[in-house]
Amino acid sequence: MVYVVSRLRVVNKQRRACCGAAPATWRDPAYPGHHDWAMLGAGACGASPVHVEATPIRFDVAVPGELLGALTWRNRRGEQRTLKYVVDGRLERSVSLQGVYRLTGESAGQLGTLLDGSPPPSPRAEANHAHHGRQPSATVNRR
Repeated sequence: MVYVVSRLRVVNKQRRACCGAAPATWRDPAYPGHHDWAMLGAGACGASPVHVEATPIRFDVAVPGELLGALTWRNRRGEQRTLKYVVDGRLERSVSLQGVYRLTGESAGQLGTLLDGSPPPSPRAEANHAHHGRQPSATVNRR
């Protein structure tokens, strides 16, 4: 099964107040306001803050087989591709989901419609998503 776990939108990639003070020395944390995200590489060589707005993470919205075979991605060179190893609406091997690709607008819209049409997440998922009044943030490596 393949699941839609969240929808996110990048708000910006700049240091904000939530990131904390910039380090004064190499020993200071790069983003003290995001200590919880340090395990993902916050402050590592070439990392930058990425602030996002996101729906709660959930694991109950399965992608139907007919949609799975129709999803289309675009790589950095602009080449489009669909998932390999989809047989009778089932993903046989996950290798074609590995890597960094951008969904085409049509596919993103189809997954958004699927997410919008699903029942609301549980109260527990909503509570876990609150992030104590902060917008979720993460870091990614620049390429």
